[in-house]
Parts: sequence; structure tokens; C-alpha cells
Amino acid sequence: MATIAQTTIADKLGAFTVTETTLGASDTFAYARGSNQRLTLRNPTAGSLTVKIDGAGSTTIAPQGYGQTLDVSGGYDIVLPAGAMKCVNLDKISVWLDGVIAVTGAAGVVASIVV
Repeated sequence: MATIAQTTIADKLGAFTVTETTLGASDTFAYARGSNQRLTLRNPTAGSLTVKIDGAGSTTIAPQGYGQTLDVSGGYDIVLPAGAMKCVNLDKISVWLDGVIAVTGAAGVVASIVV
């Protein structure tokens, strides 16, 4: 189980190197709420993958004005076609990031986090 490395960019000038992590069957990362972290996922494999991001403490939410709860326990899925790259603002999917975070379905994906 790999931990996706994070690169802090606030003190960087010009171009800089971003640390990448090649993912396996199950990986993790540290999320800091409100820190504007960006997770980038790149699929160099020959097939489409569905990456699941799932915090162990994420169960249900009750959005204001919705009138009932929504189940978020199944995690957040990102379809990543062969050769594609996607970026996610983690603060925008924070309801799926409570507790220990597991990243699955991503064997071979190259990931990075910048903040």
C-alpha cells in the first residue's frame, strides 16, 4: 500500500518538480480539509480504469434543503480512460474523505497531490 506523495507549491518559483506515485491495488493519501489540495491521476495503462476514493468514516450526509440523507459510503468513482489524466479538487469531494482514505481500482495509475 503506497501513500500518494504531496508536493507543497506555495514556496516554489517558476517551474518545479512534482512527486509522483505509481499506485497498486490499494493505496492511501492524507487529506487536509480546506487546504486546496489537488489530486492528479494519469492512466498510462492500455485499458480504462475506475478509480475509487473512499474514506472509512464516510457514511451519509444530509444536505441542507434536500430533505433526506444521501449515502456516500460507496466512495467517489473517477473513470480514467486509457492514456487520460484527470485532476480533482479534494475540498470539493470532502464528504467522501472522512477517516482513513483508500484508493482502489488504480493499479498502474500515476498519482500526485499538490497543495
